[in-house]
Amino acid sequence: QVQLVESGGGLVQDGGSLRLSCAASGRSFSSYGMGWFRQAPGKEREVVAAVNWNGGRTYYTDSVKGRFIISRDNAKNTVYLQMNSLKPEDAAVYYCAARARSYENRTYTKEADFTSWGQGTQVTVSS
Repeated sequence: QVQLVESGGGLVQDGGSLRLSCAASGRSFSSYGMGWFRQAPGKEREVVAAVNWNGGRTYYTDSVKGRFIISRDNAKNTVYLQMNSLKPEDAAVYYCAARARSYENRTYTKEADFTSWGQGTQVTVSS
């Protein structure tokens, strides 16, 4: 099972940008489907973005389309979430998730689809 460590969270002003990183352990990262989820206080965890094993397929939830970009570097065992034009409603704990053995031309977007999770990184957006 892969271990995931997120970084890059922090405090940013409304309209600002952050880039989250998720570093994965192990030698099979290139076979993993990856996703970013977030959970705000009092709300359920929701998918934000997802990417397939080679970066050829991506998914974004409607509220972040045009503002966030998910990407991966298989040589560095890392997936990224570039977040631009941040809004107060983007504030949440952001989690990285991995789905093992996913050499597929599709993304996964449900929590139950993923087998490994990071500990989360806090994103705060001040208005």
